[in-house]
Amino acid sequence: MKKTLLCLALISSMMTFFVHAQKISGDVDFWSNYPHDQLADELVSRMSDEELLAQILMFGWAGAEPSDILNSWVVQRGLGSVKVFGWNTDDIKKVAYSVRTLQKEAASRKFKIPLFVATDQEGGWIRHVKGETSDTPGNMAIGASGYPIDSYYSGFYINREIRALGINMNFAPTIDIYTNLDSTVIGPRSFSDNPDNVGILGEAFARGSIDAGVIPTAKHFPGHGDTSLDSHGKLPQIKIDEKTLYSRELVPFKYLIDAKIPAIMSGHLSFPLIESDGTPASLSKKMLTDILRGQLGYKGLIITDDMMMNGATIFAGSFHRAVTMAIEAGNDIIISSTTASLNDNMWTQNIHKMKTSDEFRTIVKNAARNVIRAKLEYFKSENHAPLYPDENTIYEFIPDRDGEKFFLEQACRGLSAYKTGTAFPYRESNNDRLLIAGPFLSLYSEGRKRYPNSSTFHFSYELRHDDSNLDNWNAVNLVSVARGYDTIIITVYDRHTANIAKRLKGLGKRIIIFSIMSPVHILKDFEWADTILCGYSYSSYSFAALFGALNGEIPVTGKIPLNVR
Repeated sequence: MKKTLLCLALISSMMTFFVHAQKISGDVDFWSNYPHDQLADELVSRMSDEELLAQILMFGWAGAEPSDILNSWVVQRGLGSVKVFGWNTDDIKKVAYSVRTLQKEAASRKFKIPLFVATDQEGGWIRHVKGETSDTPGNMAIGASGYPIDSYYSGFYINREIRALGINMNFAPTIDIYTNLDSTVIGPRSFSDNPDNVGILGEAFARGSIDAGVIPTAKHFPGHGDTSLDSHGKLPQIKIDEKTLYSRELVPFKYLIDAKIPAIMSGHLSFPLIESDGTPASLSKKMLTDILRGQLGYKGLIITDDMMMNGATIFAGSFHRAVTMAIEAGNDIIISSTTASLNDNMWTQNIHKMKTSDEFRTIVKNAARNVIRAKLEYFKSENHAPLYPDENTIYEFIPDRDGEKFFLEQACRGLSAYKTGTAFPYRESNNDRLLIAGPFLSLYSEGRKRYPNSSTFHFSYELRHDDSNLDNWNAVNLVSVARGYDTIIITVYDRHTANIAKRLKGLGKRIIIFSIMSPVHILKDFEWADTILCGYSYSSYSFAALFGALNGEIPVTGKIPLNVR
């Protein structure tokens, strides 16, 4: 009997192998019923050079709806992926409609390969899909609470919202370590300055994203946290050696790789002590193929940051050359925030290289195979974003009702007290005149829920320029108004608002500072303030938590996730 069962098992195994290994003949498309590896191999073997290259490109569009040129890339070329940027998302019904339209166009082609539709919905400061989506406390608030469960549910609820729009890939979590406190591009997007904490919280966020049905993408490899420069404008140089790279920057990525993160974004970041000619990591074969793939054993997709950023194009000398270098380095998907023309040099030069270099064509073919294999794994699973979202039903899911309750609780757990004095807790008194100063409507509305007799002073949120005249004008007016009040609550979130708040020193008033975004701006020259509370974002949830704590309703239990003392 045992021999019979063994023989039957062997025959079954051989039949399964034969079925899986048989040559596919006749028509085949993405939805054909074959094992993923075999079907991916078959599809790329039947694709033209043009189809292979298009499959590894991801384009964005300007305006509320996709342009004619983007539609042409999908219909005529078989574009592999699109990205929803923050300048076209105020109307989420149009976002869902656009995604549905583009996916139908992709399905009309012979291979019927669906699109990856991506965005940056990190939570907190970076929220590219706007409209009615949740404006959340963000990563640094999660780091302040220190609970992985907060990170998991942030990833879960954020991504459950964008899933309803048909968005199936999110460029989050950000697992850059907040090493350089002068950073203006990472700041509160980071969980912490502790590599292990960043890794643990990033892994939890990614798991929440996967459970919500959206592909997470860890970024920015190999780490953007130790520079004050923004790679949108310049190529940052991070002058650390390999020992520091492995013991600090790469630690969070190791956590995510061990957890089988499906995608990692390469950053436009130069490490001259490791790559001596200064090649950005996004264009570096050593960084992506040798270190990320070879030494760290990463198996998932590698996706560039936006190739229109100066950090990539300036080094390469041109956009089309940057794309070539990114492909040769080992990226599987190349992102451009704008849609190239059909005959752009990026296209013609790389197609020419495919036709004249077998090695380059093989690299492109392998990347296209990786993308299609990942799509098969995702779209043929039981948990994926809808291919054809219904814009008429999205308000059943956005904002996420369970998420609304969670984000308020998360904001409360993440609150931190840098300093408390006689104004903490602060309860409204008929004898005390309160002024609330800042640029946020939700600041005023949440404040008046506790302090209905308070007054407000508004200054512009956009103070980001080198000219200090506007800072001075706001400060002079604030001081003039503040003289008529006893207690002033003011938000501080950058160097401009810090300069404005410092002008309140010496007025003889009780000053309460709500530090939002990064807390680094309240670390110097604010010892004179009575109370400083940290909320880490300008979300209405964060303001509700800040005022609730100030009023003595909730305890302040979070810890500033930076070494600031």
